[in-house]
Amino acid sequence: MLRLEKLVKTYKTGDQALKAVDLVVPEGQVLALIGPSGAGKSTLIRCINRLVEPTSGKVHLGEVDLTSLSTAALRRQRSRMGMIFQEYALVERLTVMENVLSGRLGYVGFWRSFLRKFPQSDIDEAFRLLDRVGMAHMSDKRADELSGGQRQRVGICRALIQNPALLLVDEPTASLDPKTSRQIMRLICELCKERGLAAIINIHDVALAQMFVQRVIGLRFGAVEFDGLPEELTPDVLTTIYGEEDWEATIENVNDEDGAKE
Repeated sequence: MLRLEKLVKTYKTGDQALKAVDLVVPEGQVLALIGPSGAGKSTLIRCINRLVEPTSGKVHLGEVDLTSLSTAALRRQRSRMGMIFQEYALVERLTVMENVLSGRLGYVGFWRSFLRKFPQSDIDEAFRLLDRVGMAHMSDKRADELSGGQRQRVGICRALIQNPALLLVDEPTASLDPKTSRQIMRLICELCKERGLAAIINIHDVALAQMFVQRVIGLRFGAVEFDGLPEELTPDVLTTIYGEEDWEATIENVNDEDGAKE
């Protein structure tokens, strides 16, 4: 379970990106962070694994207070948090398999990681994950030969091979076309269900969030404006989070998609 207590992030400019955010994410729950640009979504995700240092507040992963850890202890705990990035963060010159196995660097010794000598069990697991996402046949391809959707699948495998307790997902569909976006969101949610994984997904596409996740958190100016079920995102709620817009059209599109899937 992840628990945030009064999490605050104030930058040196004086801008307050997060304002005393309280949040509990149970094991196995997939939630979406929505809100306008600058609402604090990416900052929240990065404060959880301390890629961005919180100004104050607490982040508990299970019984561990991540905000109190030394650098070495934090490095060990980060292996429990798989990160999936908007821009994939793959090493372009490495193969698909090498990029996936890089998710195990925190578990092997220095020389093994330096020489890329991974245990056979790690290699076997990498193949299983690649097969699960439909990429096993491309294990020897270089990352710079892949499409956006293929790169994101590799990024998902790299995160999952860490065997994490939590997935932190930062705008996984921002660079993808609509069809691939749905495929990637569906894949993330299916894998979380299969593994009992909790996930926090920062996403701009409200319709995608409504279609796939179990819970939605709406941020505005660094504060939680909404915390509820996807179907509770009424036009009034969306107006509170984003401002005036024709939100009826968004909701109708989601309902159309739901009908098409049935």
